[in-house]
Amino acid sequence: MRTKLTLAGLTAVGALLTGTGGAFAQDISACLITKTDTNPFFVKMREGATAKAEELGVDLKSYAGRVDGDNESQVAAIEACIADGAKGILITASDTAGIVPSIEKAKEAGLLVIALDTPLQPADAAHATFATDNFLAGELIGKWAAATLGDAAADAKIGMLDLAISQPSVGVLRDQGFLQGFGIELGDPNKWGDETDPRVIGHDVTAGNEEGGRKAMENLLIQDPDINVVYTINEPAAAGAYEALKAVGREGDVLIVSVDGGCPGVQNVADGVIGATSQQYPLLMASLGIEAIKEYADSGTVPAPTEGKAFFDTGVALITDKPVDGIESIDTAKGMELCWG
Repeated sequence: MRTKLTLAGLTAVGALLTGTGGAFAQDISACLITKTDTNPFFVKMREGATAKAEELGVDLKSYAGRVDGDNESQVAAIEACIADGAKGILITASDTAGIVPSIEKAKEAGLLVIALDTPLQPADAAHATFATDNFLAGELIGKWAAATLGDAAADAKIGMLDLAISQPSVGVLRDQGFLQGFGIELGDPNKWGDETDPRVIGHDVTAGNEEGGRKAMENLLIQDPDINVVYTINEPAAAGAYEALKAVGREGDVLIVSVDGGCPGVQNVADGVIGATSQQYPLLMASLGIEAIKEYADSGTVPAPTEGKAFFDTGVALITDKPVDGIESIDTAKGMELCWG
């Protein structure tokens, strides 16, 4: 799975501006609704949807929230898609529970609704979910970190840099996957912060950006200046954590791991800022989602999940230039071929 992803073949034809659309076949239209239109992850998602829509003759309109957490704009976008007679919606929900009443309206109107990357609450509120296995993404970096430390993992001091207070979420899956991979016993796997293992120094939230990562790292260093392992929700947060560590002369002796696989993040792995990251594939998620809407419009077929999972798994790969035995990974050269942003 990790080496056969043909992301290079899914040529980006250009990003749509928020609320704009193409001019292809009017009988099959679709909507893409992302959390924001500035995060490189969602930019690449939009590129994948745009390219596949042009290939299949689907009229695509793209919408986004003003900031991460902007549920109101996403609700308005769904209403617009229903009014426009769209055949389907692809959505990365900012409020996974709050958006559900609007999702139900879309389904009642006959639209196929596919969640991208972020499962809804409940997950079956969408017809299907196309996503990274975020728990596995966390588990891979947790296993790698523990194996890299070896015997020293038993005395690790771990700082957890999460996304937001909201739980459950993608951030919870990554957090709990990391802890399980590292060998930490979980409490309730649907939330973070209830672990009793003394190796977990604490959790703080980052909003998934560099400034948030820096501040969260500073806060955790106040709790324990000897933290030597840092989990981060994504690579911008990891970059911020690194800057906070550098400010106190700790950048060389703390192991940072992350999730995303964007080009800047993969470069940070190559440069030694991040030890390892789990790469996901937003372009592939979106392009497969457009294919599913086209199939639904043509035949009424609803996509089935990957066998053994509750969602359609779009793949994940561990990226590091310091591989360890027993954990499959790719190096940063390959990661740069597959990265986004």
